[in-house]
Amino acid sequence: MPDCASPLVDAPAARSGAAGAAMSPRRATDGRAARGPFRPDVWLSARQRSGVRLAAHYFRATDVLALTALGVAALGMSATDGLLSLSLAEAAPTAAGVVAVLGLLRGLGLYRFGRERSAASHVAAVLGVTLAAAVLAVGLGLLLDRQAPERQSLDAAVAWAIGSVALIAGLHALWLSLVARWRRQGALAPNIVIVGATKHAEAVIRRALERRDLNVLGVFDDRLSRSPDSVAGVPVLGDAEALLHHRMTPYVDRIVLAIDAQGGPRIRELTRRLETLPNPLTVLVDSETGDAALERLASAPLAPLEGPQDPDRRAFNKRLQDLLIGAAALVAAAPLMALTALAIRLDSPGPVFFRQRRHGFNQEEIVVWKFRSMRHEAADATASRQVTVGDDRVTRVGRFIRATSLDELPQLFNVLSGEMSLVGPRPHAIGMKTGETESARLVAEYAHRHRIKPGMTGWAAVRGSRGPLHDAADVRRRVQLDLDYVERQSLWLDLRILLVTLPVLLGDRAAVR
Repeated sequence: MPDCASPLVDAPAARSGAAGAAMSPRRATDGRAARGPFRPDVWLSARQRSGVRLAAHYFRATDVLALTALGVAALGMSATDGLLSLSLAEAAPTAAGVVAVLGLLRGLGLYRFGRERSAASHVAAVLGVTLAAAVLAVGLGLLLDRQAPERQSLDAAVAWAIGSVALIAGLHALWLSLVARWRRQGALAPNIVIVGATKHAEAVIRRALERRDLNVLGVFDDRLSRSPDSVAGVPVLGDAEALLHHRMTPYVDRIVLAIDAQGGPRIRELTRRLETLPNPLTVLVDSETGDAALERLASAPLAPLEGPQDPDRRAFNKRLQDLLIGAAALVAAAPLMALTALAIRLDSPGPVFFRQRRHGFNQEEIVVWKFRSMRHEAADATASRQVTVGDDRVTRVGRFIRATSLDELPQLFNVLSGEMSLVGPRPHAIGMKTGETESARLVAEYAHRHRIKPGMTGWAAVRGSRGPLHDAADVRRRVQLDLDYVERQSLWLDLRILLVTLPVLLGDRAAVR
């Protein structure tokens, strides 16, 4: 389980100063540290937590590979003349067993790992499913052997049946132990912040304390002068405006408005202001019972496999795509990257790489790698001045690698580490300016670009929006293209963008990069 710094806040300090100034990164040494009643043991950003929630897909992929390998091994041991000599009929019982157990595990929801099923009942269900598939395989093998005694269908089916029961029981015992560990650490319970220090918020927090299925990181209230220092032990960290710029937001899965039902205009105003954040927003009204409200917030099993529209399934497919294509691209580009690094070193003094803090998924701060294209002493880590035609800060090699986008190749390391994707909205530098104004302040929906991981290339890049942003109209066009991609993202759209990226970038000589 990866660890990271805890953006913990002392409540009185946060209320008396700027929202982010009181942040005190530190790691809890045990579950009883003074952090409020629902703080997770291990602080993970929303990106890292989404990776944990995708674990069920990795579990299922491992089951598929393990059962298939076991079937091949069983067939190989029973075949006297090698695997290639086996007929389809001889392999059919084992293949039927593999398909049956995988289909039943998925069909009965045994990859959901929900709280409603205990570990003992999960293992019992897995054993029952595997035994049923084993009986099917052995029965089919027995039937085929009676029809054609010279075949060896039964031997392979029996070997696979015995091995599959032990294998799947062992694997799912491991999966359950990992899920239990993540639950203890708070990595699977949603991280929420509550807006509104109301009686309803207090009731929700107290009920959540009994259930232990939500991590309540803090409370914000737009009427700060009237609000207490804490609500049921959870600190009040500032007003609603403070939440818009708080360093805690990359760790937040959902923002919850707990406002009195009579406050209609207040709810609408807060919703309008908070919708500029990439974090999902839920409104709870005091007509909801505590359990109903918590079920709506916390009843999220571990990556349910319920069809192609499941967002976790889509995220898993995208991550798999990034790993496979990204690793192949890194191997293919390694010689070119080595030559580029040598050219940079010979051309001007300074490091080969340039690192810059940029916004990632859910506004998480990430460090993006590039080949250095500017003079070292003129490097602009905050992009306060965007590159223009004939920019004197760019070196001779820098002009070439920027024109050909070779300077972006080190971002393959960001892709493989999971901070970026091959395709997505381009990551902008934190504090990047368009003219004299920070770009993020020019478009209300700007932060919605961060509802998905940033990419090395993207829909905006291949549609002509790349390079510097000269005015608010340029920012609006790029944000609109990025949001269009966020809504439409699919494997086929990603492959289309990857295929046209190189010809588009190399064919556009007018673009300044």
